[in-house]
Amino acid sequence: MRKKSNPTIVARDESWLHFNERVLQEASDKSNPLIERMRFLGIYSSNMDEFFRVRFASIQRLSQLSNSPKKRYGGVRPTDLLSSISAKVIDMQARSQAINDQLLKELEENDIAFVDERELTTGQQEFVRKVFVEKISPALFTLILTESRGIPVLKDKAIYLAIKLIKDNDPEHPQLALIEVPSELLGRFWELPKYGKRYMMYLEDVIRFNLDYIFFVYEFDRIEAHTVKITRDAELDLDDDVSKGFLEKMSRSIKQRRIGDPVRFVYDKTISSDVLQFIMERMNLDTYDSLIPGGRYHNKKDYISFPNIGSKSLEYDKLPPLNHPLLDMNRSILNVIRNRDILLFAPFQTFSYLIRLLREAALDPKVESIQATLYRVADKSRIISALMNAAKNGKRVTVVIELRARFDEEANIKWTRELQQEGVQVIFGVPGLKVHSKMLLISRKEGSVVQRYASIGTGNFNESTAKVYTDYHLLTANKEITREVEKVFDFLQNNYKRFKYKHLIVSPHSTRKDCITLIEREIANARKGYPSAITLKMNSLTDISLIDKLYEASSYGVKIKLIIRGTCSLIPGIKDLSENIQAISIIDRFLEHSRVLVFSNGGKPEYYLSSADWMTRNLDYRVEVTVPVYDPDIKRQLKDHLDIIWKDNVKSRWQNAEQTNSYRTIKGPKIRSQYELYKYVKQQQKLGK
Repeated sequence: MRKKSNPTIVARDESWLHFNERVLQEASDKSNPLIERMRFLGIYSSNMDEFFRVRFASIQRLSQLSNSPKKRYGGVRPTDLLSSISAKVIDMQARSQAINDQLLKELEENDIAFVDERELTTGQQEFVRKVFVEKISPALFTLILTESRGIPVLKDKAIYLAIKLIKDNDPEHPQLALIEVPSELLGRFWELPKYGKRYMMYLEDVIRFNLDYIFFVYEFDRIEAHTVKITRDAELDLDDDVSKGFLEKMSRSIKQRRIGDPVRFVYDKTISSDVLQFIMERMNLDTYDSLIPGGRYHNKKDYISFPNIGSKSLEYDKLPPLNHPLLDMNRSILNVIRNRDILLFAPFQTFSYLIRLLREAALDPKVESIQATLYRVADKSRIISALMNAAKNGKRVTVVIELRARFDEEANIKWTRELQQEGVQVIFGVPGLKVHSKMLLISRKEGSVVQRYASIGTGNFNESTAKVYTDYHLLTANKEITREVEKVFDFLQNNYKRFKYKHLIVSPHSTRKDCITLIEREIANARKGYPSAITLKMNSLTDISLIDKLYEASSYGVKIKLIIRGTCSLIPGIKDLSENIQAISIIDRFLEHSRVLVFSNGGKPEYYLSSADWMTRNLDYRVEVTVPVYDPDIKRQLKDHLDIIWKDNVKSRWQNAEQTNSYRTIKGPKIRSQYELYKYVKQQQKLGK
């Protein structure tokens, strides 16, 4: 049994930082194409931004409320956790900068060179001046700083140039200014005319070259320009004014987020101390804020869209999505689902089938209604278009849209208004809960009965992320399952209704209880000497009660395999506690996002697909749906998929107490699971399975 004194839990936020270190590993892995490594560095930077906006900000708020030993955060006092995180982040910042420098060196070896404002040829200078005057200058926001005027609210995550204009005859009284770098509007990377090799500039360096043009009205002899960036608390604060609708409250709260408390301030470490001090004092940055010295350039998140202006070999070879062997774009998908369950596996199989399914339902005269849950959708969503098309054709269309999908709130508010204009009934979910389930339900009148068709998945109805996220969508007409999917939609529309589910596992009603019951069955089988094993694949495992239950199962001899991409608070391999648990993480070209649960069940394995990670928020504060897989062919596919993933000895790392992120060493041929899965799906297509 678990001894309470044992250090058996990794703090969630520390584990998350170690996850992002694995992303950083991919940026330095020379087996990855060079441009893809640049993009991994961008993902790392974007992840770090979100970490500070959400997780760091949350710990910071808690530390300001109380720091007594009785109120601990993941077993650590909030101030201690803030200190350890800040130290870790500074170390990672230095490593990411070193990786950045190495990548730029390798780019130059491939005839792609970055130049700054000091390295331009005469011809390049003329080009840069012309580009600035015609395209950049009209978009610039320049603010002169004075002792009597405070600094305005700086945009979250935007880059600013802190300017110092110096007169040689009066160096003690420089003029200070700030320039916002409009990279979101104009793009971060600017290609110069080819001159032997290809040359690129950062937008801020284009601006640096033209500072004399901007400040010509001031008399100065020298000018300094250094980048700074602020990251703000992303928490939404909804007011309680009952006279306002939820949509209006969300809109106001998003505006307030833009002036949220600063939680991280990153600056060029070569900036003059007087300029840094001036900015810090005017922004009221205090000891709770994380001050991160960095290099000349910030916002490496922009590398995510880094352009390839060189050889095709600098990017991954294309892996075009495959067709499902049992589906045909020119024939009814509903007819196929009526006779058997279908498993779609993105991005290896095309997401277009889901759009095609909705378009078919929109035109089918026998379809009476369509219901869907939307959490995050694409910027140009064909899913939304298909739902609006159905409403225009007289179908009853109901969409449960989650307005509180973090950082997608504004987009979802926009979609809400467009859907409502087309006659779609939009529901904002359940007070106090986020609707995170991934469900679609089509009701069709067939003779004297209503036949229902459902899609229940692990990922969003988002054709953009479906190109890079690994996810499953189960398409089924199984009456027991579709009847319970309908019950979930009834709950979302009428929150006072509570249902019992025999097939689906639904948060917040029963996911924790049902998962504990499934683990306890494995424990009982192990004690009887029956086959017992658990395989879990998910993004995060942090819920303490479920971790305790897994520890208990391990102590009784249940063999447990964990494939946890991100945060894992469980520690495998502890003697007499978790020595029967192995845990790995896979980071590769696609984001491992699918959630699969497998329980041995005495030799008759049960398979589940879920929208939920095993985190407290998913179990208790979200509407999540876990669906059982009954089709034997789909069970076999899932088993094969998990077997391939577990054999990965190229991109898999151990999750362990030391958080070393060491790669697994398995004898035999190299197996890179995502590529092997693509081959597997392609072979299944050929065999017609």
